[in-house]
Amino acid sequence: MGKLESKVALITGGNSGIGLATAKLFAQEGAKVVITGRREDALKEAVSEIGSGADYVVANATEFGSAKKSVDAVVAKHGSIDILFLNAGIAQFAPVSDITEEHFDDHFNTNVKNPFFTIKEAIPYLNEGGVVISNTSIVHQKGFPGSGVYSSTKGALRTLTRVLANELAAKNIRTVSVAPGPIETPIYGKMPMTEEELQEMGAGFAQQVPLGRFGASEEVAKTVLFLASSDASYINGIELEVDGGLSQV
Repeated sequence: MGKLESKVALITGGNSGIGLATAKLFAQEGAKVVITGRREDALKEAVSEIGSGADYVVANATEFGSAKKSVDAVVAKHGSIDILFLNAGIAQFAPVSDITEEHFDDHFNTNVKNPFFTIKEAIPYLNEGGVVISNTSIVHQKGFPGSGVYSSTKGALRTLTRVLANELAAKNIRTVSVAPGPIETPIYGKMPMTEEELQEMGAGFAQQVPLGRFGASEEVAKTVLFLASSDASYINGIELEVDGGLSQV
C-alpha cells in the first residue's frame, strides 16, 4: 500500500516541473490526483504521463475565478480533498526601479491571490487530518537583487502558512511550505532573458549552492511527498528548504 493510498490531491500548476514530478509521485503512492494549468494540450499530456486515473482542470492562476473552478471540479469528482499543493507560480526578475504595475499585479495575482482563495474555497472540503502545502522559495530569505516583487509574494505565502497552522488546527489540518532553491524547471525558460543571460544566472546560482549544482524537480517532489504523508504527522507551520544548503550559508 502506498503512502497516500486513496487520498485526493489537488495540485495547481501540475503540468510541468515540480508540479508534474509531484503528481507522478503522488499517483505512484496511491493518491487520486487532479492537476490544474492554463493549456489543455499540456494538461492532457501530463495526465497521460501521471496515469492512475489522474484528471485535470483548465484553470488560469491569474484569473480570480480559477480558484473556485479548480476546487469545485475536484469536489464534484471525488467529494473532498486530502492534500492541497499550491504549486502554480511565476517568476520574473527586475530591480525595484524598473517594476511596472502590471509586473506587480501579475505576480501577486498568481503567487498570492490565487493560492489564498484556492485555500479559502477548499477549506469546507478539506478532510480532517488533511494538509495544505505551499510552494514558496528561499528568495524571500536571501534578498537577491532583482527579486523584490517575487520575493514579496513568496514571503506572503510563507506567512499565510503560519496563520493557517492556527486557523485550521480545529480540523487537525496541517499547513506547511516547501521552499526550493535553484531547481531545473521550465520556469527559467519563461523569464524574459536571453539564453546567454539564463546560463550566466544559472551558473551564478550554482556557485552559491554548497552542493555546487541545481536541484531536480524530483528532489522537491520527494520532499512534498514526505510533508503530505503520515511520516510528517507532527510537522506543522514550517517552511522546509530544499536548496542544497543555499539558504543556510
